[in-house]
Amino acid sequence: MKKTPEFFMREALKEAMKGLREGGIPIGAVLVRKGKIIARGHNRRIQKKSAILHAEMDCLEKAGRLKASEYRECQLYSTLSPCPMCSGAIELYKIPVVYIGENRNFKGPEKRLAKTARIINLKMPECEKMMADFIKKNPKLWNEDIGI
Repeated sequence: MKKTPEFFMREALKEAMKGLREGGIPIGAVLVRKGKIIARGHNRRIQKKSAILHAEMDCLEKAGRLKASEYRECQLYSTLSPCPMCSGAIELYKIPVVYIGENRNFKGPEKRLAKTARIINLKMPECEKMMADFIKKNPKLWNEDIGI
């Protein structure tokens, strides 16, 4: 049975919820290769006192070292549009397809990223609501996370 993009985004959403339960920012990501999740991650900047552990970066770190050819067979699923830092990592490793859960609460450099990756916005209400609720309750924390 083939898994849909919505299935994988729900897995990324589980990561986002895990981060929220840990007291962090609710953004999650999964890396998929040949129809299987090979890594999961969530924003852990607060939990780890990290400058760079956004969900996508955490996910790529957990994937470990992959060959360039393996990254080119992957799709990255993120509950939110990737920021410039995460977009740079996606570009560096030439991940060809990026699914995002939503980009209304935050829109990263999608035009730049689209030069190297196909971006598919699933516009999932669950992703949008979770982020909007978090931003409303934690504006200072959110602004810190996106560099404002």
